Amino acid sequence: MSQSINVTVWNEYRHEKTNEKVAEVYPQGMHTAIAEGLETTGKITLATLDEAEHGLTEQVLNDTDVLIWWGHMAHGDVQDEIVERVHDRVLKGMGLIVLHSGHFSKIFKKLMGTGCDLKWREANEKERIWVVNPGHPIVDGIGEYIELPQEEMYGEHFDIPQPDELVLVSWFEGGEVFRSGCCFTRGMGKIFYFRPGHETYPTYYNPQVRKVISNAVKWAAPVKRDYPAYGNAQPLEVIKEKN
Repeated sequence: MSQSINVTVWNEYRHEKTNEKVAEVYPQGMHTAIAEGLETTGKITLATLDEAEHGLTEQVLNDTDVLIWWGHMAHGDVQDEIVERVHDRVLKGMGLIVLHSGHFSKIFKKLMGTGCDLKWREANEKERIWVVNPGHPIVDGIGEYIELPQEEMYGEHFDIPQPDELVLVSWFEGGEVFRSGCCFTRGMGKIFYFRPGHETYPTYYNPQVRKVISNAVKWAAPVKRDYPAYGNAQPLEVIKEKN
């Protein structure tokens, strides 16, 4: 039987309310499209920025195995208290999948400890996302590459720590490349950054993009073990007195 994983999909849900082009592509919001593409037998919860506590109450997060995060125009509106709450849950084992412009979110920058900046360009150009780690479970069922006919360009240098595992690398029609599928571990939590997903393109309807996100949810799901004990510790063995 497949593992039951409870997923919370978080989205600012601001572009869809203020930009007609985005609303045409994602009439129910990007979070709904992302959730519809998930292959999971657990509960799926939707949360947005303008809900109380951004929809990320302690109860919601405690019931979440993996949190998916999309943000862009309102990173600064996310309350620091909620960032700390999510950060604590990640260290204690909750998985986190950060999508596209979520690279500049408070939570991703806090977990990475770097500026997370990059080059970018909106030119309706082709993106080819190459699988560079074909044995990794996140690319199970994916061919040599995913081709997107139109996307926003992200280019190196991407100011992140060296990923624990690099799974995907993007090439763009204008010539740039980008580390677009990066795995990290922080505390007991696993983090996956996945690059594609500009709000004006139907990227989150693409079957292969949806497959990568679903695979990443399974990969990032918490392991079943107790949280490590820290601080002053009693010896396991008798310590002999030294002369």
